[in-house]
Amino acid sequence: MTKKTRTIIFLTFLIIFLSVTPVVCLYSQGYRVDFNPPAGGKILTQTGGIYFKILPKQSDIYLDGKLREKTDFLFGSLLIENLLPKKYKIEVKKAGFYSWEKTLEIKEKEVTEARNIVLFPANPDFKILSRGADNFWFSPDQKKIIMKEEGNPPADGGWALKLYEPLKNVKSHLINAADFSLKDAYLLDLQFSDDSTKVFLEIGAGEQIQYFTLSFDKIPALLLKSAKPTPLLEDVIAYKKAGNDVYYLDNSGNFYKNEEGLTAEPFPVKQETEYTLEVFSGFFFLREEGNLYKFNTESKVFENFFEGLRGLKISPDSQKFVYFSDYEIWIAFLKDSFNQPQRKSGDKIFLMRLSEKIDEIFWLDSYHLAFNTGDKIKICEIDNRDGINVVDIGEFKNPDFFWAKNDKKLYILSEGDLSSSLPLLP
Repeated sequence: MTKKTRTIIFLTFLIIFLSVTPVVCLYSQGYRVDFNPPAGGKILTQTGGIYFKILPKQSDIYLDGKLREKTDFLFGSLLIENLLPKKYKIEVKKAGFYSWEKTLEIKEKEVTEARNIVLFPANPDFKILSRGADNFWFSPDQKKIIMKEEGNPPADGGWALKLYEPLKNVKSHLINAADFSLKDAYLLDLQFSDDSTKVFLEIGAGEQIQYFTLSFDKIPALLLKSAKPTPLLEDVIAYKKAGNDVYYLDNSGNFYKNEEGLTAEPFPVKQETEYTLEVFSGFFFLREEGNLYKFNTESKVFENFFEGLRGLKISPDSQKFVYFSDYEIWIAFLKDSFNQPQRKSGDKIFLMRLSEKIDEIFWLDSYHLAFNTGDKIKICEIDNRDGINVVDIGEFKNPDFFWAKNDKKLYILSEGDLSSSLPLLP
């Protein structure tokens, strides 16, 4: 081989090296050529990625209509890398479940997160637990249900209380209306004890009202007449226990923590109006029928927070709470949330407006809500990036429902039938 030939070969490889090396370096650093960049985008750009955490596991993930991968079978997670910066239509699918859809943006050198995706059964089965029930109450430990059933025959005006233990699938009789020795006795109110071993009953008979304690930690259940419950504190119109502290509002509108006054000026209390205090992670809320007030710890007064309130509930992680009116659902954040989408303490987000009246809402976990509008029971996420995924779980006539976190089932009372779903969360 001549010297000239060696020189040509050397120069050729040098040129190839000098040409390829920058491309390889740029590629290794995540740079790609985007031949169809979005408006204002760059042709040479760095890629991003998206991270998924999905239940159930091994769900299919589609980007812009194309199947990419399945989540793993151990953790239900997946990281897709080297995506050009743009918006992607994402679909998560699994046979037998509702799909999840959302359009999310991938940015340069960033990983977009979709951590709290749950696919819910498309046609969940419901099992009838009892017929002839007209009300039910869950115990605080969610291991017991008291059901009020019509008498046999119903025309005699009698009724009975039955105990059902969901985890054991055992139903037992507690007491009949005739056991109160009162003519035409009817149930006005039922409250569980904190330890879930007894209930306190308010019974009406004509113009009389009497009070009883029904203990069912022994067999047979023991019914004892009791005195009318007395308030925990005198001259108090609302109170709330939080740990070792008691917060209360007296009838003059002064707000206290134990015996320490917290208000700079009294709240204008209205006569013959029901008030409720809520204490969430150092935040204090006062409900006055349909109005919700938040206590400002700096000015030391209750300030208007929301009007038309129908209900509010704290999330399982105690970092946020849902509040709702007849047709709207809102989320308020009590602590900073660093998961995407990130939230700051004090943020309020409008979740959705519905055409039918909302009756009740429960947290399934800290990222999903169950609620009913009309005869339909629905589940929705609280991630309001793009559209909100909402699915129909069941349709029942005038349903009254409860979410039991212990067994992860919905319990629904409709037209005298008390039913439960299969577990809706893994």
